[in-house]
Amino acid sequence: MVRKIINRFRDKLKKIITGRAKSSAPAVAPQETQRPTPPRRGKKKEPKAPHIPENLRPQAALPETDPTPPWDASQFLVPKVEGKTRFHDLDLPSEIMHAISDLGFSYCTPIQAQILPHTLTGKDATGKAQTGTGKTAAFLATIFTRLLRTAPPGKRRHGSPRALILAPTRELVLQIVEDARELTKHCNVTTVAILGGMDYQKQQRQVTEHQVDIIVATPGRLLDFKRQQYVHLDQVEILVIDEADRMLDMGFIPDVRQIVHSTPNKDKRQTLLFSATLTPQVISLASQWTTNPATVEIEPDQIVTDTVEQLVYLVSSREKFALLYNIITRQNLERVMIFCNRKDETRHLAEKLARYDIQCAILSGDIPQHTRTKTLENFRGGKIRVLVATDVAGRGIHVDGVSHVVNYTLPHDPEDYVHRIGRTGRAGALGTSVSFADESDSFQLPDIEEFIGAKLPCIQPDPEWLSTPPPSRPAVKRDPSAEAPRSRPSGSRPRPGGRRPPPRSPRSNSSR
Repeated sequence: MVRKIINRFRDKLKKIITGRAKSSAPAVAPQETQRPTPPRRGKKKEPKAPHIPENLRPQAALPETDPTPPWDASQFLVPKVEGKTRFHDLDLPSEIMHAISDLGFSYCTPIQAQILPHTLTGKDATGKAQTGTGKTAAFLATIFTRLLRTAPPGKRRHGSPRALILAPTRELVLQIVEDARELTKHCNVTTVAILGGMDYQKQQRQVTEHQVDIIVATPGRLLDFKRQQYVHLDQVEILVIDEADRMLDMGFIPDVRQIVHSTPNKDKRQTLLFSATLTPQVISLASQWTTNPATVEIEPDQIVTDTVEQLVYLVSSREKFALLYNIITRQNLERVMIFCNRKDETRHLAEKLARYDIQCAILSGDIPQHTRTKTLENFRGGKIRVLVATDVAGRGIHVDGVSHVVNYTLPHDPEDYVHRIGRTGRAGALGTSVSFADESDSFQLPDIEEFIGAKLPCIQPDPEWLSTPPPSRPAVKRDPSAEAPRSRPSGSRPRPGGRRPPPRSPRSNSSR
């Protein structure tokens, strides 16, 4: 009986559970068989833009026109003056005239007025002129006129310049390149500098990866590039040799001769040679490398300009530094160039100045070129107060605002004295030249006075200016074995291995 009751209860419980499950399940509609929709072919139709009446549509902006008309030489007004030559009178390209106008030049210097009428017609020329007379602009204007008005004779390879300029020092090369870029800022002319002490790979890429119009170089690095076949000189149309007398003094003529022989024959190129002095050696070189040249000699009215005050202090070698220190500090000089005869002298002097917290830097032949370039930039920018230099490194430096030049040691060559003091009193500004004559080099004064044609005022310094306060820094300790030899003056070229070169076999002079 009990079992029957349990079975009935279980059956009813199953019915209740089954009913609830059916009522909670969603009703499933019978599936309709639909065909798959085929993919649409072609471009998808974009919705049409709403129609806008024409009077409401935005008007397209008109291209802006440059209100400035193209430059013309008529905008560069220079009146005619008797005895002066205007650049307008020389029929220069408008691009060059535009640059000359921007630079503020109105009349030609004597060397430009006399030599440009010959060189612009393609004639060879030999010019005698001192630095700062405008001879760089004279040969650059000749080159640019030729390049802008004459197409190259044939297809040129990379590294094949149309014009080549040789200069004796790195600083002069960089100065020529800077002047060239100022004169070609309105035309497409590529000028490249090749010189030692700078990034070799960068210079290589400049001449091997691009078309080069003008190369300005020192002889040594150019010969290296030529041997490596990075540079090809067989298509040079104009060859310029600047400061030929300095090339002779520095022993570069054998290298220059190799370079000249690599260019076309002298009757197939234009050759310009410039020198501060036309010595018999320079005249001999000019006769070998030029064809019926026009010779222009510009004699300065005076060797030293009136804008430079010259003064000589008679001191002993032990008193020189104290006097120099007091001249700089008591007169509060901001931009001074000091010249020494040797590289070791520049280093020792710069170390002494640094001990007294005077911002200074060295410019000599053993300083890497990138450091020398940075030093000049800092000196021009006023970050360096005093620049200590040798004659070779200081040649060709053009820095405005140098108030004083100090000859810490008198030069052996009177011409170097003129070049030194020419770093001050530039562009009509006033400058002062101070020279120290001690017991070791005062005998140089008569030759200097004879060369400049004037008597130099010699005075004794004030005794108060011959003492210095204690230095703020200790002296730099140096290894005596690391000192540079003092027998060879700066500027002379060391012989490889310290040996005398073998005697050369006699050769006949070439007419190339």
